[in-house]
Amino acid sequence: MNVNTRVLRRLLASRTDEIEKAVAGTGFLPRTVMGVATFLLDNEGNTDLFTAKQQEIFDRFIKPLLESTRR
Repeated sequence: MNVNTRVLRRLLASRTDEIEKAVAGTGFLPRTVMGVATFLLDNEGNTDLFTAKQQEIFDRFIKPLLESTRR
């Protein structure tokens, strides 16, 4: 799966508060989610290189935030 890197970059640059809200109370740290998002940017939006845990974080937090941007 490839992700729109422009939208992902905007999420990391100016929507970190949304990441923090999404992560609140889940046991995950916002910086972990941001780390996975940064890894995704470094790999040009390609999710094929994710570990199982990174894929879980992407599916649970990053993907919904990216999809909410498209609406």
